[in-house]
Amino acid sequence: MSTAVLSTAVLGTALTAVPAVAAPAPPGTDGAGSGERPAARAMPRAAAVGELRYTSALPLSPGVVARTFETSGIGGKAVGDLLDVDLRAPHVRVGLLYPGVVAQRATVSDMANAQHAIAGVNGDFFNISETHAGVPPTGAPSGPEVDGGRALKAAVPDGQRFGPALPPGTSARDVIGVGADRRGHVASLRLAGTVRARLGTLKLRGLNQYALPVDGVGAFTSEWGTVSRQRAVCGTDDARNDPCSTDTAEVAVRRGVVTNVSDTVGAGAIPKGTTVLVGRDGGAAALRKLRTGDRVKIGYRLTGKVRFRFAVGGFPILRGGRPLDGLDAAGPAPRTAAGVSRDGRHLYLAVVDGRSETSGGVTVAELASLLARAGASAGVNLDGGGSSAFVARGPGEASATVRNVPSDGRERAVANGIGVFS
Repeated sequence: MSTAVLSTAVLGTALTAVPAVAAPAPPGTDGAGSGERPAARAMPRAAAVGELRYTSALPLSPGVVARTFETSGIGGKAVGDLLDVDLRAPHVRVGLLYPGVVAQRATVSDMANAQHAIAGVNGDFFNISETHAGVPPTGAPSGPEVDGGRALKAAVPDGQRFGPALPPGTSARDVIGVGADRRGHVASLRLAGTVRARLGTLKLRGLNQYALPVDGVGAFTSEWGTVSRQRAVCGTDDARNDPCSTDTAEVAVRRGVVTNVSDTVGAGAIPKGTTVLVGRDGGAAALRKLRTGDRVKIGYRLTGKVRFRFAVGGFPILRGGRPLDGLDAAGPAPRTAAGVSRDGRHLYLAVVDGRSETSGGVTVAELASLLARAGASAGVNLDGGGSSAFVARGPGEASATVRNVPSDGRERAVANGIGVFS
């Protein structure tokens, strides 16, 4: 098994539990960062979209072409945008769009322009609102994030993720990205980490994620942001809305030395060179054995079959050129997807508009068939609904702008995205 990314951190200073300010959920959403709405009804399964007809093509740079398309599905006519990225092109790079920290949101166009991308789409499903009283939503995504070979975060338990139901054999650990071999891949990334102290070794069960496994210990670094870490101890492995644990602990260590042990999960910016450990249930009991002045060393990595330079969470819907069995049957909606060619040399980014007279959207199964028609052999479903956004900067243009028609009437701030750079 190859290593995707490797990081080593030491624990850091005590933090003040200041309240975090979170943006309210946009009106009309399901409060889940999901492309589905509560009223979305199951539809008869559609095996595939109709003919995929390209209606325009705009070269953005050598190896990167933006196209518009028309097709049809169970919801009628569907229109959208497709980006074809040749990963062999010498000056083309694909990377993570994000606001600079994990627990924060921004529009795709703002992230693309801040990072000087020529194009991009929205990424993973995310924690947009909360049912737990007094606990602020974090804005953090469900799945792993890798940026420039660095592990930014790991996946939440499957029962804590957002979005349509997972097909059999998939999980919140699944990602799409580009490896050190400059090829696109759909694979899985698992967190492997330890906390070593005088009393022994603890297994690390989380990294900068909004939900920890029951009895788990998670690490939060400066990459997390300022939002409260309280959400990490809420829900269970099987149910996102289960109550928050009341048996919690937080340990701060700086430069390998414990500086504070508390029963309260805090908030606020974490200084660089500092890591905060949060434990719940059995994990909290283990952390409470640490004492101020103890030396602690933390090591972690995201492991899998692919050594990723960039990766973002998304659940597989296409494998070997065929849609997976058991795809969610909820009605057509705006959707975003990403796929890779059989040889991994091409990346396809697709956004389908929906919920309008001009475009009815597609089901997840239809989205998988659309990726296949575009040339993908493997692909993932990304966040949809009001989150779906396709941005591009044409030759001679000063900035990337939205090219699709967001179903909310405007761009939604999202957790992350896929950016194309040249």
